[in-house]
Amino acid sequence: MKNTSARNLWGDYLDKHLEYAFSHEPKVSKLGENEKEVKELLKLVLSGKKRAMSHSLLGLQYREEPLPRIGDFTVLTDWHGDAKCVLRTVAVRLKPFFSIRESYSKVEGEGDLSLAYWKTKHWAHYTKELEAFGRVPRESMIIVCEYFEKVFER
Repeated sequence: MKNTSARNLWGDYLDKHLEYAFSHEPKVSKLGENEKEVKELLKLVLSGKKRAMSHSLLGLQYREEPLPRIGDFTVLTDWHGDAKCVLRTVAVRLKPFFSIRESYSKVEGEGDLSLAYWKTKHWAHYTKELEAFGRVPRESMIIVCEYFEKVFER
């Protein structure tokens, strides 16, 4: 792990949870595309309101990133790369964009928690993400719904 802050936070977590000492190294990431958004989403995760995140399968494939798996760990950082908490993936569901339900938007915990907000916000994100690969989002595109629990924070 190149990020010293993330490595230290992960080490602190392992000190209390030796059963995960041989787990794969966690992914280190931040949620959001700009400083304001990263701050808002991190606040939602830390408060327990945000318990899921959504990836486009196509975006993961183009970036050659693996699908999240149950049991994966993520060290979540702020905009500056300072580690704030450890997340553990508890469920992964692949669904077409058109089949996302309001119950899922509530678990994502963003905005007014409505499906309309979720679809508008995520459609804009997927449009920007896929544009870099010469692709456009479609209602039938597969969304990777990753549910997580916050297992540690400092």
